Amino acid sequence: MLLDPENTLFVRGVTPVLLLADAPVQDALPLLTAPDGAVPQCEGWSIVPRLTLCVVDGPGEHGVVVPALAAPVLGGADGGAASGDMAAWCMDVEQAGGAVVLSLDQLPEVLDWSALLSAGTARGGFMPALT
Repeated sequence: MLLDPENTLFVRGVTPVLLLADAPVQDALPLLTAPDGAVPQCEGWSIVPRLTLCVVDGPGEHGVVVPALAAPVLGGADGGAASGDMAAWCMDVEQAGGAVVLSLDQLPEVLDWSALLSAGTARGGFMPALT
C-alpha cells in the first residue's frame, strides 16, 4: 500500500523515527507501551530506508511504501522540517541498525515523546533495517 508522504514525518536522531498517520498497517502493528522510553522491537517487521522510497514491511501481506523523497524530515541542519534531509535520515537508520516506526491516527502538532510513548494510542516499535 502506498502512503501519502503528507501523512508521514521522518525524525532524525541517534534512534531515527518514522511517524505514520492513518496508515493501512496500523491495526496490524502491536500497541506500543514504553512509558520508560525503552521502545520494544516490533517482531516480524522491518524497514528498508532509501532516498526515494521507504518500505515498512510486516508479516504476511502487511506493509506500506512511502515516497520518501517528498516526505518531510525533522531535525535537519536548520532544525525544521524539510524534504531535502532524507539522505541524512537514511544514514541515521543505517548507523542505528533500524528505526522506531510509530503509527498514529494523525500526526501530532507538537512532538511530545513521553506522551507518544505512554498514551496507549501509538502502534509500532523498533524495526531493524534491511540492507
